[in-house]
Amino acid sequence: LAAVQQSVGALHFASQELWADREFVMPVVRRSGMELQRASQELRADREIVLAAVKQSGLALQYASQELRADREVVLAAVKQNVGMLRHASQVLRADREVVLAAVQQDGWALQFASQELRADREVVLAAVQQ
Repeated sequence: LAAVQQSVGALHFASQELWADREFVMPVVRRSGMELQRASQELRADREIVLAAVKQSGLALQYASQELRADREVVLAAVKQNVGMLRHASQVLRADREVVLAAVQQDGWALQFASQELRADREVVLAAVQQ
């Protein structure tokens, strides 16, 4: 895995078999979370792999399985990296007060991805405006 240390770009040529290998993918996503997009469907549903990816780059959430887009810890980690990733969270988490507050307290524009109910919540809207 010396290539991970040298250049993530070289990994674009790795085989599908390697992108299905957990031992190969974990150090890659720790260094470049967006490489989750190349991982197998099975690894995109692996909580530990996805959590490592979104901690490195919140943008990786868009490549996670639907199940993990509904995982509170995974979504909170992604939103802390990039508030816009609230748009890729499950409907349930877009209606979760703590998750939405974490996003809007960083960037009020994240309110656009919140549920209708939370868009009408005085505290949430004020937090979005005050950030």
